[in-house]
Amino acid sequence: MLGKEQALNKLGSPDELEKLRKSIIKQRDPNKPCITICNGMGCHAYGCERVAAAFKQEVKQQGLEAKVDVRTTGCHGFCERGTLVVIKPQNIFYQRVKVDDVPEIISETVLKANIVDRLLYTDPNTGEKIVYEPEVPFYKKQKRLVFGNNGYIDPTLIDDYLAVGGYAALGKVLFRMSPEEVIEEVKKSGLRGRGGGGFPTGIKWEACRRAEGDTKYIICNADEGDPGAYMDRSLIEGNPHSVLEGMIIGAYAVGGQQGYIYIRNEYPLAVRNVQIAIKQAGEYGLLGNSILGSGFDFNVRINRGGGAFVCGESSALMASLEGKVGEPRAKYIHTVERGLWDKPTNLNNVETWANVPLIINQGADWFAEIGTPTSKGTKIFSLVGKVNNTGLVEVPMGMTLREVIFDLGGGIPKGKKFKGVQTGGPSGGVIPESLLDLPVDFDELTKAGSMMGSGGMIVMDEDNCMVDIAKYFINFLEGESCGKCVPCREGLKRMREILTDITEGRGKDGDIELLERLSTVLIDGSLCALGATAPNPVLTTIRYFRDEYEAHIKDRKCPAGVCKELITYQIIEEKCPGCGLCVKACPTEAITFMGKKKPVVLDQEKCIKCGICYDVCKLGAIKVE
Repeated sequence: MLGKEQALNKLGSPDELEKLRKSIIKQRDPNKPCITICNGMGCHAYGCERVAAAFKQEVKQQGLEAKVDVRTTGCHGFCERGTLVVIKPQNIFYQRVKVDDVPEIISETVLKANIVDRLLYTDPNTGEKIVYEPEVPFYKKQKRLVFGNNGYIDPTLIDDYLAVGGYAALGKVLFRMSPEEVIEEVKKSGLRGRGGGGFPTGIKWEACRRAEGDTKYIICNADEGDPGAYMDRSLIEGNPHSVLEGMIIGAYAVGGQQGYIYIRNEYPLAVRNVQIAIKQAGEYGLLGNSILGSGFDFNVRINRGGGAFVCGESSALMASLEGKVGEPRAKYIHTVERGLWDKPTNLNNVETWANVPLIINQGADWFAEIGTPTSKGTKIFSLVGKVNNTGLVEVPMGMTLREVIFDLGGGIPKGKKFKGVQTGGPSGGVIPESLLDLPVDFDELTKAGSMMGSGGMIVMDEDNCMVDIAKYFINFLEGESCGKCVPCREGLKRMREILTDITEGRGKDGDIELLERLSTVLIDGSLCALGATAPNPVLTTIRYFRDEYEAHIKDRKCPAGVCKELITYQIIEEKCPGCGLCVKACPTEAITFMGKKKPVVLDQEKCIKCGICYDVCKLGAIKVE
């Protein structure tokens, strides 16, 4: 790590910070080849650690250590294509890289400037092989402001963050801005909380600063509990210093002395990288007593959550931090006035904090020009489910769902028909095909019956049953309910029972209306926002896919062929060659082999509707009715 002497003595002023930054940049040749390997948890599943080790070993064996840099970075976002390798400064993009590919990349691309064609991304629509990262359709329409540095810096090296302008915003606010001016800049930017509710960040900071009390706390909510969502994990894992810098600026603005990062224990890499970042920032004098010689003191501690979904709610999170059961409290008690240990507390999520240094460095006007009139800046979404290109995308607020799913996401696999997209996590709603051109911002999603949430986006195709989807999310929310208030505890249980009856052929007239009435009770009577938004999956699927509910109840059929009790598997005799694959695969011996070139026979009494026969048959000789 560079700047060791300065670190031991700590940085005493913005001038010393700038001097260190220039020293770091001076020692780096911008034209020197740098192999960056994605080290996010998605690429860990593809063996990125072994690939990185292979690159380092190959560079060492060929005596190229002085000529080539190898850097492990945070998540690049295109998780579908891991392990991702980008060779800079040209930004040559290689995907699905394996250990065996490493020697060829070094010998051909790094030493001879030749491209390894088989490792390039191929556009499925045009068949074109794409060489450079910014030209890949997944990245082309993105605006990677918060997430962009993930592909450049090693999250365990503070010098990498300093080299891209890190902590410059902190130096600016401590010596050139008053706390009130910082708050005014954040208010002017229009930044809204990225954790779910979308409350204006600057207004929250202002209320906390005005709250009475000498002790005030700053909290980063990194308790990401939505199924399919991992934006905050990848951001704090890949660029922890951006979050720390935002928290320190926020603490200065509201008058906070102590900060906490509440992070899931299931995020071990993120926890490790944040621990390293806190230690390094302290060594440089960017955390602790008299930061940069300003006289302002601020420290940060990590608290690990136990994986309770309800602890994503602010007051439940604070109760957990205090060592109590993670339960929310009544909303008339504002946490900015009486939060952690009954002291004024300012809580924002990971992405919100990471936006703050950008606003200070670039200015509120610059930030406010991005997005829509009521939703400023960019938003990171976790694009998962029935979509070709899964991963993390950062786009300007106001981009349409169609652009996100079909331009960035590459559309629906296997030529299937798009059916809906769940936004905002389990408390969000399902948006149908007819609203694909809906601009993605806080207010438009709310009007459609869904929400922005933390940024989860689960795509569904024609094979998804919307009643089954509603049941899945209600079942999840029932299991995660803290049980403190009756509407949420009992209402979700009853809704799950009704949905189960509908999907198992026991639905009856009036069930849809009963689900709607129960939803109203939850919305009006639940103690916290998690209970109040819990009915969204049910209400939106009824609103946009009511015909599926009616088919389940009146016709005892599941149009998508998902609900086992309402479907049967049938052999299409004219398509069955009697190959016997389904016979071997059937776990209950429900299929009888009748001889070569003769169709098999399916015994409906023995069939458990597991669908294995349907999966193994490649000739379309089995249908679902």
